[in-house]
Amino acid sequence: MPAPQAILWLRRRFITGFFVAVPLIISVAALLWVFYLIDDLSGPVYDRFLGRHVAGLGVATTVAFVLLVGVVASNVLGKRLLARADVYLERIPVFRTVYSPVKQLLRAFSPDNESGLKRVVMVQDATGATRLGFLTKEFVADLGPGQGLQACAVVYVPTNNLYLGDVFVYPFDALRFPDISVEEGVRIFLTGGMAMADRISAARPAGRHLAS
Repeated sequence: MPAPQAILWLRRRFITGFFVAVPLIISVAALLWVFYLIDDLSGPVYDRFLGRHVAGLGVATTVAFVLLVGVVASNVLGKRLLARADVYLERIPVFRTVYSPVKQLLRAFSPDNESGLKRVVMVQDATGATRLGFLTKEFVADLGPGQGLQACAVVYVPTNNLYLGDVFVYPFDALRFPDISVEEGVRIFLTGGMAMADRISAARPAGRHLAS
């Protein structure tokens, strides 16, 4: 491999590894930080109340805390409180440079996020190959005089696990909707396609679609 190509290959792989590893490292570090914080606070209370140390209570308390946050975040009042907290957190100069990208990345792959991965789609490109990806956005394109409006779709096609990929814009009518849930689609990409079912159905869009 010539030197310039080797340097280019190394640079691309390093950037890919960086963007895949950093969200994972931050997520694990945040979870460990929450665990140690809750364990340090709740451990002495449990020990005093029970009269002895019981292993595993810190983990159970952390799981219960994360579950409670999920429950609170699912109701209207909790969403308002979290939205207000986000506003304050994103005002912190240094913290927001890490918090905002990680929050957006995790939110994009959350099953409860209506603005994230909407559904799995299949679309054929100009070469005849069929791409598998995720519908992330629908919009209307004004094509100019005499052509009118066209319903379009933004399709995200992961190229390295899930965090890196290509974004394509297709006419909405070019999409096909396989009977694959978003969770199953994520699993397909994470396993390199091995989780794909032996047979799927791919339906066409029902009629002409214009995004609102």
